[in-house]
Amino acid sequence: MFRRQTSPAISLLLLLTLTASISSSAKNPEFPCRPPQFSAYPFCNTSLPISDRAHSLVSLLTLREKIQQLSNNASGVPRLGIPPYEWWSESLHGIATNGPGVSFNGTVGAATIFPQVIVITASFNRSLWFKIGSAIGVEARAMYNVGQAGLTFWAPNINIFRDPRWGRGQETPGEDPMVASAYAIEFVRGFQGESVRSSSQLRHGFGETRVMREDDHGDDDGLMLSACCKHYIAYDLEKWKNFSRYNFNAVVTEQDMADTYEPPFHSCIQQGKASCLMCSYNAVNGVPACARADLLQKVRSEWGFRGYITSDCDAVATVFEYQNYTKTAEDAVADVLKAGMDINCGSFLVRHTQATIEKGKVKEEDIDRALLNILKVQLRLGLFDGDPLKRKFGTLGPQDICTTEHKLMALEAAKQGIVLLKNKKKFLPLNKNAVSSLAIIGPVANSKISLGGDYTGFPCEPKSLLDGLQEYVKQASYASGCNNISCDSHSGFDEAILAAKEADFVIVVAGLDISQETEDHDRVSLLLPGKQKNLVSCVANASKRPIILVLTGGGPLDVSFAKRDSKFASILWIGYLGEAGGKALAEVIFGDFNPGGRLPVTWYPESFTKVPMTDMNMRADPARGYPGRTYRFYEGNQVYGFGHGLSYTNFTYKFLSVPSKLSVAGSFTAAYSPNILRQNQERFGYVHIDEVKSCDSLRFDVHISVENVGDMDGSHVVMLFSSSPKLFKGIPRKQLIGFDRVHTVSHQSTKTSILVNPCEHLSIADENGKRVLPLGNHVLLLGEEVKHSVSIEAY
Repeated sequence: MFRRQTSPAISLLLLLTLTASISSSAKNPEFPCRPPQFSAYPFCNTSLPISDRAHSLVSLLTLREKIQQLSNNASGVPRLGIPPYEWWSESLHGIATNGPGVSFNGTVGAATIFPQVIVITASFNRSLWFKIGSAIGVEARAMYNVGQAGLTFWAPNINIFRDPRWGRGQETPGEDPMVASAYAIEFVRGFQGESVRSSSQLRHGFGETRVMREDDHGDDDGLMLSACCKHYIAYDLEKWKNFSRYNFNAVVTEQDMADTYEPPFHSCIQQGKASCLMCSYNAVNGVPACARADLLQKVRSEWGFRGYITSDCDAVATVFEYQNYTKTAEDAVADVLKAGMDINCGSFLVRHTQATIEKGKVKEEDIDRALLNILKVQLRLGLFDGDPLKRKFGTLGPQDICTTEHKLMALEAAKQGIVLLKNKKKFLPLNKNAVSSLAIIGPVANSKISLGGDYTGFPCEPKSLLDGLQEYVKQASYASGCNNISCDSHSGFDEAILAAKEADFVIVVAGLDISQETEDHDRVSLLLPGKQKNLVSCVANASKRPIILVLTGGGPLDVSFAKRDSKFASILWIGYLGEAGGKALAEVIFGDFNPGGRLPVTWYPESFTKVPMTDMNMRADPARGYPGRTYRFYEGNQVYGFGHGLSYTNFTYKFLSVPSKLSVAGSFTAAYSPNILRQNQERFGYVHIDEVKSCDSLRFDVHISVENVGDMDGSHVVMLFSSSPKLFKGIPRKQLIGFDRVHTVSHQSTKTSILVNPCEHLSIADENGKRVLPLGNHVLLLGEEVKHSVSIEAY
């Protein structure tokens, strides 16, 4: 969606101004059904079913009033006591300033800024993901209660990080559809208020078990807030050569759609119970995403979606103006409404729907359908239940924002998300008592605002990386080396080299910021920007000891030179760590926290930039020199692989209990005799998932022992992969089927278990996009060496 760009200097000035001049007076939110004049309408009667209340309100609106509701900036209906409502607020990794529904100019001048999503994902910690969603949700509802935010937030971004150059990959849970699905479920459930609605299940500690609710999918289920799965679908390009997100046609095979692009949205809706879906700018196989009736109706008819569908901002206008898909504006309106879209972020529907109706291209009933979808969500949010401060979440306020608990959670998320890429001869951690002086070099090391990434807000207590490191080493010097992250001159090199020569230890902070990767801006190279490579190499040559290289940014970087060079003792990827990033990095470097993060994306070499960004195919095609994408299909060289991440200790694995054979015969209907199943196995080598009567009966637990064989306690991410029989073209090389982050004690074993559902985790998509379960030996993998075969048979 469109963003208002603000320079870093102005942002910092605004931040300091806001945090220093917080107003002492609160503005209560406006609300409908205000007594006594407007509380007697049936749509205000909380004893009635939500569907009845929604139909009642729609019946009272004139056509003009209905049309005025089809925008993110919905007009009020004064005669019914209904105030205007702004649908667009943002909360990707904390309350953000991007949407007009949020304001920090009031009682609340700051909110907790967690690490960017790609970093949160690197923790591979489901319970942490849920708690972050819940914390952001509490702060969002608290801001609503003082009139500084809406109730509908357009997050999370769960598109697959398909291409390493994508500017918005930082906002996503990475390249793996299973991980993106898991993140979507946890964030949405937490954000929409599951833990607050079910207080008996509220968790206060990291890693505690949460009971998942499976019964909250009806129209009458209340919501604390509304979360939105975006951007549906196959959206992962901003600008590349002559292509932009506004006119790009993503050509996607049925196979890739089924096993890569759709799963995160399916999970976000079906298991996460998201109440909003956003359709994207791009076209999919020739039809704009917001006009794809088959895709938009599928989420309701097959996935059980109970929410509203919004366009990305001005995406309806692009159908007509950029993509030239329709000949008239009215045709564009008709196409998206008939496809199933409900709200247009922007004014296009407000300006053109009346004419569309007059020309007979849509009926008023089409408008009513959209209104019922959006009103049911507002009713579930309690918007028509009277004064929100007297309702269920009315006690939330400024005291629930920037709390000690939330700030500690932001610190924990930052520490868990840091990935140790290289640690030659156990150079890290440093002994703070043995470091007499420290040089910190790099243009973003002393920045308080660069740690947020995009879609960020005003943090509670912003500190730079330099601030955090100086708390450990008082004699710490700083040199920028470059004027900014673009590093287009050598002017600061001499100062940086001198600092490196004089210091006992040297840390260089290099990489990316949002001037290099963001919405509407993709990268063209995977190398360090500008002259950064020259800077870090000069510093490494000048230093007494090998140096520590810290990499910022969400996208992969080709740092092969540093990986190979012994002058770079350690490499850490920190992404965008959020407001607690300075302290988090210092705790990791000086050994107060043992790093355990894993890369949620493949780091490709620079040669990958020869691959067109516009090629949406996941599978490799050697005939045309196409290497494929992501760890599941990529067949080329890599700098660092998906799931890579070191620790200050070492681990070994052991399978404790896992079946060696499964029979699916008993899971089919009576029509499938043993002879038929045997014939199917011999002829095809697989069975169709939709023919399996009971997938639950096939589930099994994989019991695993993780032994910490080193001298330091620490958490560890257990990743369970599977490799399927190669029955036909396009089967993944391997795929992640489960993960768990466990705490380990030095020289002790820890047990964990991962539930495997063969229908879900061991199945694959055939060329027609149908899920099939290969018969034969499936190899389960822990790390590179520990393997176990499970034979799946049809009789």
